[in-house]
Amino acid sequence: MAGLRDKLPLLLGAKTAKALATSLDIETVSDLLRHYPRRYAERGELTDIAGLELGEHATVLARIEKVSKRRMKSRNGTILDMVITDGKRRLTCAFFNQAWREKDLVPGKHGLFAGKVSAFRDTLQLTNPEYELFEADRADEAMDDFLAAIIPVYPAAQGMPTWSIAKCVRQVLDVLEVDDDPMPAELRRLHKLSDLDTALHGIHRPANWAHLEASKKRLKWDEAMAVQLIFAQRRHSAISRPAKANPHVSGGLMDAFDKRLPFDLTAGQRGIGDEIAADLTSEHPMNRLLQGEVGSGKTVVALRAMLQVVDNGRQAAMLAPTEVLAAQHARSLREMLGDLGQAGELGAAENATRVTLLTGSMGAKERKKSLLEIVSGEAGIVVGTHALIQDHVEFADLGLAVVDEQHRFGVEQRDALRTRGAGDTSPHVLVMTATPIPRTVAMTVYGDLEVSALREMPVGRSPISTTVVPVAEKPAWFERIWQRVREEVGKGHQGYVVCPRIGDEPPSDKSDKRPPLAVLEVAPELEHGALQGLKIGVLHGRMPPDEKDAVMRAFSGGNLDVLVATTVIEVGVNVPNATAMVIMDADRFGVSQLHQLRGRVGRGSVPGLCLLVTEALDGTATRERLAAVESTTDGFELSQLDLELRREGDILGAAQSGKRSTLKLLSLLRDEDVIAASRASAQEIIEKDPDLKKYHGLAQMVADVVDVDRAEYLEKS
Repeated sequence: MAGLRDKLPLLLGAKTAKALATSLDIETVSDLLRHYPRRYAERGELTDIAGLELGEHATVLARIEKVSKRRMKSRNGTILDMVITDGKRRLTCAFFNQAWREKDLVPGKHGLFAGKVSAFRDTLQLTNPEYELFEADRADEAMDDFLAAIIPVYPAAQGMPTWSIAKCVRQVLDVLEVDDDPMPAELRRLHKLSDLDTALHGIHRPANWAHLEASKKRLKWDEAMAVQLIFAQRRHSAISRPAKANPHVSGGLMDAFDKRLPFDLTAGQRGIGDEIAADLTSEHPMNRLLQGEVGSGKTVVALRAMLQVVDNGRQAAMLAPTEVLAAQHARSLREMLGDLGQAGELGAAENATRVTLLTGSMGAKERKKSLLEIVSGEAGIVVGTHALIQDHVEFADLGLAVVDEQHRFGVEQRDALRTRGAGDTSPHVLVMTATPIPRTVAMTVYGDLEVSALREMPVGRSPISTTVVPVAEKPAWFERIWQRVREEVGKGHQGYVVCPRIGDEPPSDKSDKRPPLAVLEVAPELEHGALQGLKIGVLHGRMPPDEKDAVMRAFSGGNLDVLVATTVIEVGVNVPNATAMVIMDADRFGVSQLHQLRGRVGRGSVPGLCLLVTEALDGTATRERLAAVESTTDGFELSQLDLELRREGDILGAAQSGKRSTLKLLSLLRDEDVIAASRASAQEIIEKDPDLKKYHGLAQMVADVVDVDRAEYLEKS
């Protein structure tokens, strides 16, 4: 008999075990049995070909429609061309010098076809695919899984097709013995969940669709519970260290600031401001996420919170992901505060505080001055990059930490702030993001945080028109891109050209795809070609800080027509005169990144134009993603569209420190009920038993289902 932690060589043989480990990182029985089928089909039912991606290793369930043989023109040899169909779309396959396969590949036969998706003459195809044909008279027991009513199709890899994985799973299931079920019996009864042994058999070899759905429900609970237990532990850990209460001080800086505001706060700003103010008066540390579009007023909300803390004689810190954004925040806060932020200067208000900037590139003298202002408490508000959480930075009494653009920081960096309070206290923490987040993602990825959302659309923003430019299908459109940029410049406006890469990186030899376009390659081409005569600047993250500042000042001042840049402009850049944005290789960026980049135009009184340039072919998931960005500028709607288009399991990337995703079955789009119920159950369990000493199975499940390295880190926290 075999247990979940057993290694595979003794069960499957050294050769097969090595192939699984090499191609799919599968080493134990648990790894193999949690490598769930990607999809299922009934006999005679075909699987969609639509959505295949260039470069991926795909398995297609289809029927052979046509087979033909031809001679190679350039050399001796033959090509066997085959067309397969799923009843909706067709896919070509090509076999080189394998004419003998013609006797097997008979039109009308059904089978599984696996290979790497490539393109030939702008058409997707599989080259020399592996295949397994279904024949009614086949007696081989190894094919029983595929001759059953429900056919599992596994995520496969080169040299390890789905039918080989199915055979391995069958061998292991035949000798599997599950010890104590990690899910407590009371939870299984309450939520009508299968036991683990039944669920693992049912997910791989379901007797019927009802059996499959019951198995999926249980295994989704495993994933949801493991994640929510970790976040419940994090919430418990966060409040185990007390915070200092910061009640509202009548007649203090916050009241003075509110009186000077040249505009009325929106209903959302007032409501969320009240929530934060209440959190700050508690002796339990606040851990709140504030999300809202660019321009929705998050900074004002954060500043009012910081002033409430400063009114109580403590300090507030704002952490930004880049020096450009940190410097902009410092300038913005000083401007909003006026003489209220000029402590120690001539003309300062009587109860003024000081805004101090700290970044890694500061000169020694300037840096020493900032550090002294921080440690002495002279600086009430401190703005900086990750340099703020380094060990040698000492605060006099840090009461609130604000983290801007949370998705740019690791969980570890956020947690490092918890130890920066005075004595044994933790500062209150407010994290902000301009990337709207669906509720289920917030409950999962940011499960340790309370979530508030500013949903009002930015005031005074002009509309932005977005168009996908498919240059592989319509090469003539490429020239029109640069004509449009020239037209905008001709009207007295400016434009951005964004590239995925800088261009000074070492070449990669691991991919047969064209490398992404680079700033240092595209800029000179435009300067001597399509945009000749225009004033073009270059901006990227590896430039010295003074050069970056000089370029941004030149662009902001209208001395440059076009800025060719990387995503360094994604946040912290505000040039109202910029109306055009061209994003090269747009398919290399995520939806939220494209939405953020697009937000750099349309910031003035003139409508913005955003062109998403791509070679991705029509019908692929990549093009669907770009079409989603094209269809709306509503960030909250876009976040939901993004969730619908993503493959399940991609969501937890940031929370998992870049490790392999935790979610394989759990859908953040469709399983809100499971996520909410597991969150409540996890909270109840952790309140009674924070270390899971009475729940050994759940503790082990956290280690099994959630990335082990990540779990170990969270336990240390």
